[in-house]
Amino acid sequence: MDEWWLVFVPDLDRWGSLPPDGVLGVRDLPAAVERVGLRPGDPVFVRPDFVVDEDLLEFVLSENFRGLLRETRRNYATDIRVLLSWLWRRGVPWRQATRADLRAYREFRCDSPANPHRIGGSKWDREAAAFTRLYRWAKVAPLPVDVGRREDRAAHARSSRISWLTPRTWGVWQDLGLRGLGRDCAPALGWDARTELRNTAFVGLTLSSGLRRQEAGALLAIEVPSHSLRFGRYCHGLVPRALSRSKRDRTFYVSTDAVQQISAYSESERAWAIERAREQGRYAALPGMRLITNVTSGPTPKVHWVDRGGTEGSHALSLLDWRGRQWLYIEGAHGPEPAWLWLTEQGMPMLPDRWNAVFRQANLRCEQVLLTGAERKVPRLDRVAEIRGKVPYATPHSTRHSMALYMLIVLNELMDKKYGLTAADRRDFAQLYGDPWWLVKTLLGHRDVETTKEHYLAPVTHLQLESILALDTAGSAPREAKDPTSLDDLFARLAKETTGIQDVDLLVAARPDARTRS
Repeated sequence: MDEWWLVFVPDLDRWGSLPPDGVLGVRDLPAAVERVGLRPGDPVFVRPDFVVDEDLLEFVLSENFRGLLRETRRNYATDIRVLLSWLWRRGVPWRQATRADLRAYREFRCDSPANPHRIGGSKWDREAAAFTRLYRWAKVAPLPVDVGRREDRAAHARSSRISWLTPRTWGVWQDLGLRGLGRDCAPALGWDARTELRNTAFVGLTLSSGLRRQEAGALLAIEVPSHSLRFGRYCHGLVPRALSRSKRDRTFYVSTDAVQQISAYSESERAWAIERAREQGRYAALPGMRLITNVTSGPTPKVHWVDRGGTEGSHALSLLDWRGRQWLYIEGAHGPEPAWLWLTEQGMPMLPDRWNAVFRQANLRCEQVLLTGAERKVPRLDRVAEIRGKVPYATPHSTRHSMALYMLIVLNELMDKKYGLTAADRRDFAQLYGDPWWLVKTLLGHRDVETTKEHYLAPVTHLQLESILALDTAGSAPREAKDPTSLDDLFARLAKETTGIQDVDLLVAARPDARTRS
């Protein structure tokens, strides 16, 4: 055994049933973990000889590591575990690693043909940041890796997680992966549709609004937008700063169709899950429940609650992170029920990272329908373009990327076609409302428009969108909007001329009814 183990401290309600005799001689493991100083989400590093590494435990408990966001701590710990295993196999204690060791590790991770799971520049930069934090805390000199040194960073880092699907390809992905349809648009035999409405409603929300996984995944039922804007096609809501990456409140916009999907889910699947949980006594056994008594409005809305012991409390809603939100309950018609919008089949809050598994299963279903057995056996990263082009692949963040791309094209379409604006008119419009890049930046919640251009839409910055979007070149007179299905043609053309955009021509040609249903 030459692999390090990584165990994360579970949340209070995630310990499950522990044996009465204790675990490894410890009768009350949660209390023992708390006495050590570990908190839910903290990682514990276990050596290949099944001994907890005391030095790394001190690192986890240090302010150097404790001050990071929970997701960052999890990512850094995962990166460090891989390095520890690699050094262990080479017989190098992690404290004694040299610059030569880390250079060899970087070559293995990024360039070695012997590594079937090589990583890109952005992933290496994140790993280098984790290692730098560890070795600085350990006061190892000289530092074997320092993310501040140019030579220890990737020369051309670009996120490999960027993935865009065109609207019609999203339709195919949802039909096959979330609705269980086959090539013939008929439901597959044995398809389990118990969470179909929940999953499609979540995709509809994120694809329409551009919300991040945590922003959308930790919404409360009372935060779902309910009032449409002036022309009735969109509603607006507020992203609390505690859920956003920028730590600032911001307004988001979501289509009324997506809101209706959420309403349908709430009235059916969600209501059934709550009823089953209540019948099984799940809510009655929750010691951490906080029953909401009031939500005040005003410049700083507050949520007021009372806990199981009768103690009253309150918190600014925008400052309540997802860990605190999962304990909020409201008094329903038949008893307490979660204020958390997205629920598991057991009627409990579905934590944001669980959506990764939903998307992963949907991708596998798409492969099952569209690829042959031999094609499925080839690892996804090793598949040739012909195989990859047969099946859509999506992650929770793909919805955000796709929304940004869609809005960029639609805004250019609006200014270039519908109003027939001249170059001077476009400049005036940009001065009053901002150009399409600035508007998309605002919708995504970025601080700098360059972030939007570089990290989200870089593959299309070199394109002259005006010429792509112009379906005719006859003069500069105002043109009437053409058939809206022409947007599919625009996306198809953009996908052919740009890398990273999924537009599955074969599937769409075989299924002409496939459309985005969000």
